[in-house]
Amino acid sequence: MRRPAREERVPAGLRTTAGYAWRLALLGLVGYLAVTVLSLLELPAVALFLALVVTSVLRPFVDLLASALPRPLAVLLAFLCTVAVVGGVLALVGTTVADEWSRLGSELRGGLGRIDHWLTGAPLHLPPGTVTALPARVGEFVSAHRSSLLSTAISGAGRVVELATGLALAVFCSVFFLHSGDRMWSWAQHQFPARARPALDRAGRAAWRAFAGYTRGVLLVAAINAVLVAVALAVLGVPLVLPLTVLEFVAALVPLVGSPVALAVAALVALAARGPVVALLVLALIVVIGQIEGHLLHPLVLGWSVRLHPVALALSVTGGAVLAGVLGAVVAVPVVSVAWAVTGELRDGRPGRPSGTTPGDQQRRIAPGVRRSARVG
Repeated sequence: MRRPAREERVPAGLRTTAGYAWRLALLGLVGYLAVTVLSLLELPAVALFLALVVTSVLRPFVDLLASALPRPLAVLLAFLCTVAVVGGVLALVGTTVADEWSRLGSELRGGLGRIDHWLTGAPLHLPPGTVTALPARVGEFVSAHRSSLLSTAISGAGRVVELATGLALAVFCSVFFLHSGDRMWSWAQHQFPARARPALDRAGRAAWRAFAGYTRGVLLVAAINAVLVAVALAVLGVPLVLPLTVLEFVAALVPLVGSPVALAVAALVALAARGPVVALLVLALIVVIGQIEGHLLHPLVLGWSVRLHPVALALSVTGGAVLAGVLGAVVAVPVVSVAWAVTGELRDGRPGRPSGTTPGDQQRRIAPGVRRSARVG
């Protein structure tokens, strides 16, 4: 007589939890190894990321020019226009700073005196000369640590060379991406088995749509932020409007964090040049710009391309900053958005139906025919 099988003593919930736990641990290990490898290959990884950014921004312009010109000439013309625009903005910023430097120096000295007078009163009661003596203290520090500062500057020169190399590599890659990116993608797909190519093609196109949409959207949001900041600073009479506007545009490329940092710098300039009242108005501008960016610009501009909750955005930026500093904060959101888009495409996409549709959509499409067949039967 056969003995009855022994009952399973492990609860079903615990088995399910353990299954999810080891899968999540494996994903975490893969992510850690990926971050470690990318940290060792920082220069080519950053260059590739910049090349993808340049490609996503210039691709519509190149396609427009390629409709009337040969594609190599269209790529060359697009790069020349980009260099002209960026170089013109930097030259204008340098000219503005040079023109306002003498007047700004006197305003800053007077502003430092006002800040020092304000700090010596209630409620802080700091000793006199706390702020006005800072330039002299900085000079003493530089003279006392000249050798260490010189060695730091020499090591920084090496970083500048790495930066120039990375920019050159990014431009080199973006030229080929713009000229023959479709052929490169087709070649990459044919390196995989035939049965995996449809899913790979869907995933790659979903990733590119998410990345390009995020890049163009965040540039548009940064431009709108910069225009709002420029108008507000000009109305308040804060000096160096153009450099602060450019700083706002660059800083706004880091979601949720960059814009307040740039406006804090603008508040310091306003405090030194125009006094505490204008500085408080600039600080209030931080709140206003943050509300406009978080509740209007991001939902309208980025909502169609990056379908992530603001909490997910904040956690992505924080995690990227912890793992890789400022560079990680910049890269975190596009990486997470691309991963989310690819996951959704592979989860929802099925062979034999259009990409991006769900089983419910397909059922609604065939339901009338099924009902007609049922009535005939």
